[in-house]
Amino acid sequence: MTHAISIRNLVKTYQLGDNVVRALAGVSLDVEAGEFLAVTGPSGSGKSTLMHILGCLDRPTAGTYLLDGRDVSTMSNDELATVRQEKLGFVFQGFNLLSRTSALDNVELPLLYGSNAIGSAERRRRALEALKAVGLEERAGHHPNQLSGGQQQRVAIARALINNPSIVLADEPTGNLDTRTSLEVMDLLQELNRTRRITVLLITHELDIAEHATRIISFRDGLIRSDRPVIDRRFARQEMAEPDLAVA
Repeated sequence: MTHAISIRNLVKTYQLGDNVVRALAGVSLDVEAGEFLAVTGPSGSGKSTLMHILGCLDRPTAGTYLLDGRDVSTMSNDELATVRQEKLGFVFQGFNLLSRTSALDNVELPLLYGSNAIGSAERRRRALEALKAVGLEERAGHHPNQLSGGQQQRVAIARALINNPSIVLADEPTGNLDTRTSLEVMDLLQELNRTRRITVLLITHELDIAEHATRIISFRDGLIRSDRPVIDRRFARQEMAEPDLAVA
């Protein structure tokens, strides 16, 4: 069976002066299509390094990374750019929106760099559809400074969806948001995961945010220390609310 993501003995080292820092110390992991995986751990544990490698933004020092069964190490820089463009969507803590352009223009941006030319009318249609998916079609003409933090993150998510990726990589997407807005963003990612079967990989240091996923991996010192499924809390609450019909 081909996994959406499969890594084996992944190692990543950095040279800092005379010291060699091992950010990943031999990580093996499989992620199935349609999973919602959260990666947690303290700063410096290796979780962001893993995200950069899985997002084809960096290459490992050693080990293998198969994306939909294809060895990423054999890809040229142009092929990696195509994978990032067509297969992966990125959501960052800082939103990374262009301040002088509208929400609609920000969402359209990835379509300007695709391998297949898309006309302006089709770009606009797809961008509006993506904004509608995150509940912001009525804010299409607003600039980032006219939007709340949560709305800006929704625009960023819409931009990540514009090329219909099979995988969304979200790096601390709630890091700049208050608690209520964070929950709204996580509800949106859950909905996209359920309804579109998009594989979501979430980096977070907040356990309550991680528990919106279906599986949590904990990192420390460049290694996976735990890997556990998450019980659907809504289902658990429903079970607790149901009366016990057993007869004593």
